[in-house]
Amino acid sequence: MNEAAPQRLFFAITPDQAERARLRALALRLPLDQNARRVAAEDYHLTVAFVGEATAAQCEILRRIGAASRCPAFGLHFDAYEYWPKPEVVVVTARNVPAALQGLWRDLHARLAEAGFALDPKRLRPHMTLARGVRTAPALPALPPSTGVDCEARALCLLRSARERGPPAYTVVDHWPLLYEARTD
Repeated sequence: MNEAAPQRLFFAITPDQAERARLRALALRLPLDQNARRVAAEDYHLTVAFVGEATAAQCEILRRIGAASRCPAFGLHFDAYEYWPKPEVVVVTARNVPAALQGLWRDLHARLAEAGFALDPKRLRPHMTLARGVRTAPALPALPPSTGVDCEARALCLLRSARERGPPAYTVVDHWPLLYEARTD
């Protein structure tokens, strides 16, 4: 990373290929207007902490924060579509937030604040964006329980967002496996 060129960085959970395919199938069911842009399946992610513009030195601090984060692996069930008018997006959301994700979110935001990153954390709303540029609210279908998507969070990633003409494209800068605990059943 070039010191003169800050990068847009954020921490996220990314789905595996099979989960991306199931999310893509949900996205293709959306009744969108012609101006809407479906997000590429390889760009699906769940943002845990958006940092924003960061220098190379700050990127190293972010890597240390990511490496120090400890969280058990967890599952997440994406079970509802939502239209968010201000950013003009359609997302798939997980209405039930696992305790492990809530703890990871709190821990990351606390560590980032300690390191001097000014964030606006508001609250955790687990979602993945399926379409952008959705100017009018679509009639979104309900997702029956059997058609939602289960995702297994296996790693925390530090992603870079590139916005050179067109929709964002995301690159993994670094990643850290989540902890797996031995089952006793």
